[in-house]
Amino acid sequence: SENHLKLLAIETRGHMLTDLFPFTTKGDIFCYYGNRGEQEPIVLTPGVYGLSNSLLETPWKKLQYGKQLFVDVIDQSQDLSREDLIGELLKVMNNEECQLPDPAIEDQGKDYILPILNKYAAVCVRCPGYGTRTNTIVLIDAEGNVTFTERSMIDEDINQWKTNTYHFQLQSE
Repeated sequence: SENHLKLLAIETRGHMLTDLFPFTTKGDIFCYYGNRGEQEPIVLTPGVYGLSNSLLETPWKKLQYGKQLFVDVIDQSQDLSREDLIGELLKVMNNEECQLPDPAIEDQGKDYILPILNKYAAVCVRCPGYGTRTNTIVLIDAEGNVTFTERSMIDEDINQWKTNTYHFQLQSE
């Protein structure tokens, strides 16, 4: 219930939580909660949302571009196996095409990101000491079967990645 999600927000406040997307197994409530911004979970209406290294729906061109790539994959997902769908989604999250000019990104971190701006303005950022370290995909079908796939960089080496996939069934409330 929404009350449980609010309690979760209270319990996690002050912890090193980045972003959390709690939901009910009935699918009637889907929320966003981050360690910056709103103090309580934000109940989301059905739709496509983007999250990068900032708040939900930050108006960056790379975020809008990534959302469009995501929608394109979802539009063709009925013709894909689960493994192919995961592969296509990983391609979206690892897209390195620069999305400049983007005043929102350029203004946000002028002093810090100017030297790496061309790389920082991509869906996937690959720079020494900064950038995309993990990709996570969670697929849930109508029967509550979950496929959780996470691809993580090994030892800060942008050429070495480890992918783990887990399958499980959601428990009803």
